[in-house]
Amino acid sequence: MWMKQHSLQDMQNACIGTLVAHLGIEFLQIGTEKLTARMPVDHRTCQPMGVLHGGASVAFAETLGGAGAYLSVDEQHYCVGLEINANHIRPVRSGWVTGVASPLHRGRSTQVWNIDIRNELEQLVCVSRLTVAVLPR
Repeated sequence: MWMKQHSLQDMQNACIGTLVAHLGIEFLQIGTEKLTARMPVDHRTCQPMGVLHGGASVAFAETLGGAGAYLSVDEQHYCVGLEINANHIRPVRSGWVTGVASPLHRGRSTQVWNIDIRNELEQLVCVSRLTVAVLPR
């Protein structure tokens, strides 16, 4: 499925100095048909009430879906986000959340990615769907 072969370290290095690094997102696995990462639930990602900020979850989801889209197109194309939505299921106060992005549709001009975010007990925290446009360079 992947058109580009990057290591987890390559993915992490590409994020130095970006929002991804600021939020503490770490890529964990490039699977056969999914991409997995984790994000801390701490002072960088919580809202004033002490729970994971919905915007942090959406940024995490877009990071995962966008990275998956990037890896799944050849060097003559790139992807940009068109739309993202998220349903926040349960709060998280500390620890880590893990996200798994998998493609629902990989077409010539658009891709749709599903991203599930779970807490350390494997409970669903947020479900998101990202649509990207595939454009020629």
